[in-house]
Amino acid sequence: MIKGLLAKKIGMTRIYNENEVIPVTVAQAGPCKIIEIRNYEDKKYSAQLGIGTKKRRNTSKSLIGHLKKNNIPFVPKVIKEVPIEKPEEHKVGDEINSSIFSVNELINVQGITKGRGFSGVVKRWDFGGGPRTHGQSDRLRHPGAIGSQRPQRVIKGMKMAGHYGSETVTIKNLQIVRIDQEKNLLFIKGSVPGANNSIFTITKTGRIIKPKEVTTGKKDKKGKK
Repeated sequence: MIKGLLAKKIGMTRIYNENEVIPVTVAQAGPCKIIEIRNYEDKKYSAQLGIGTKKRRNTSKSLIGHLKKNNIPFVPKVIKEVPIEKPEEHKVGDEINSSIFSVNELINVQGITKGRGFSGVVKRWDFGGGPRTHGQSDRLRHPGAIGSQRPQRVIKGMKMAGHYGSETVTIKNLQIVRIDQEKNLLFIKGSVPGANNSIFTITKTGRIIKPKEVTTGKKDKKGKK
């Protein structure tokens, strides 16, 4: 079976249960088309999935030839590889949707965070900044000393100002709270990286959370709940 899927982030909302309010991210999982099934030397199979029918700008001739070779009539907006088990059960051109997931299943989500451009150390690394009084108003959001006596240079990896965001981030073990099969919508507990309408990858972990038992609050003979 396919162990992953491409999804589009719709936005965030909340779901009300009997005992709690759950913040969720609404994602449209597919439908995705299988473009190619690959077999590597170590006999690990993966499937190339494509989502979206919008043609990308400056599509390379090699990609167009790759799609024509596999009889794919459109150029997907995003193409990713995901693991696959029992590849003989699938073929090129098959459509994959949210039916491969189940409620209370744990998944890994990988996406690109929002880009925030060039940012200082206070915003990028949560630095405290300089003193606010005693005539030091020009050091409010400065990083402070960045060098050292030994080895008399700026050490590699020093936290400094620079480009903030637009990084690939993976969040593990997020729970699927609800599924709308008709609209291919997944309600994922918590937030996922990326802006609205961005594409991210969902990978199955093979784990499912058992639903919690609802306690009535009644006391037993010993006075314990």
